[in-house]
Parts: sequence; structure tokens; C-alpha cells
Amino acid sequence: MWRAALVVSRVTTCRDTNIRRMVATAHEAGDAGADLVVFPEAAPTGLINNDDPVHDLALGEPVPGPTTELLAGVAASRGLYLAFGILERAGDRLYDSAVLLGPDGRVVFRYRRITPGWHGRNGDPRVYAHGARVHAAQTALGRIALLICGDLFDDDVLSEMCALKPDLLLVLMSRSFEDCSHDQHRWEAEELPYYLRRVARAGVTTLLVNSVAGEDCGGDFGGAMAVSGAGELIASFPLGKAGVLLVDLDQSARVGPRE
Repeated sequence: MWRAALVVSRVTTCRDTNIRRMVATAHEAGDAGADLVVFPEAAPTGLINNDDPVHDLALGEPVPGPTTELLAGVAASRGLYLAFGILERAGDRLYDSAVLLGPDGRVVFRYRRITPGWHGRNGDPRVYAHGARVHAAQTALGRIALLICGDLFDDDVLSEMCALKPDLLLVLMSRSFEDCSHDQHRWEAEELPYYLRRVARAGVTTLLVNSVAGEDCGGDFGGAMAVSGAGELIASFPLGKAGVLLVDLDQSARVGPRE
């Protein structure tokens, strides 16, 4: 058995505050016995891009870069794996990216979101860029793959992920309702069944985590959950509040994909 900590971050308009909270929460998760700490999509800033390149490029930073190096120090000092989403700037291009760090502080892999839903339809393609492939890596916790938000709902991306035969899938999210509410009933009635079906199709134990934010930071409704490869809910964290969901997992939890 090993322990995962899914961190539902409260995103503010201050990047420094968000990052300080990430560092503090990662240490707290380590104190709680976590072997893996998972933060949401675009955790340092929130997904607050608005398709204005001047505004949006300022949200990004290189990978590796200051935030990666800071969190790598935490991962190494606590001997844990750490995953987080970040808006990555590479020259004049912006990616919706994620990084998995190892317990030695090294980057296990960087993943760039493949699906375009993180920016508007009119986003300049010379600025708003996408990844081309899914990654998986063998770790002490099993073989880990990572997707970002809408990637889970793209059949081609999901099939590519399944072909890598991971033991664990991490899904980093930045999701909100149109009215920026934190409606638990709506989530359970309208959204949750769809997510469970997608995980069942993948057939991989999956950890999903979303940030929580006010309207000035995108209105993300929060929540986190662990789902078995059969699409059964293992554990969940309620919408509308920041906190950490601790989940104990068995490395042998994987089942085959369902078509």
C-alpha cells in the first residue's frame, strides 16, 4: 500500500501566495505519510488566460524554471513524487503543461496538454500551443501516466494513454460551471457519471483533482476523487472547499481497458 494526497488548491490572484501554499501543503502531505502529492491544472496561477497574448504569456514560465525547481526541492527533501499543472512559456509560445517530479527532485516527465479547450477558439495558434503525445513512466509506485482536464474526454488521447499500459492515471483539472457555482448536486447528477464512465473505459486507477477559486480566478468548483479502473468511486472530496484528499492505494489495482 502507498498513499496519495490530492490537493484541492484555493487559487488567488497572487501567484506568490499560490506557490507558497503549494509548498506548505506538500510538506503537510509529507507529514501525513504521502508518497505522491498531486496539484491541479495551472496550479500557480489558475487557468485565467483570456486569449490576449500580452496578458497570457506573462502567466507562463519555463519548465524547468523557478516553480519547478522550488517544488523539486520539496520533493527531494520529503522523498516523494509530486505532480502539478503549470502554464509553460517556451519563447513566444504558451502551453498548458504538467510536471511529474521524482523523490530525487528530478523531472520524471513534462506533459503538454493535447486538447485545445484550455484557450478560446480564437486564440492565436502562433502563441497557444499543444502537446503531441502522451507520456508514462515507471516509478516505485507503478507505471504513471498523466492527462490534463479535457484530454480525458478525447478518444484518441485516451487510446494512446491506454496503449502505454499505466498502473495509475493522474488527471489535473481546472473546471468550473458557467455560473461559477460550487453545486455539489449538479456535479453528482450531471458530471460525475460521465467522468466515471471515461475512467472505466480507460480501465486504469485514476486520481483526479480540481482547484477551487472565486469568479476573479475562473470560478473553479474544486473537488477531487480516486476512481478504480472499473469506474467505481474509491474516495472523494466535496466541491467548494480547499483541502487534501488522502487515499491509500494498492499497486495491483489496475484492470484492463473497456471498449
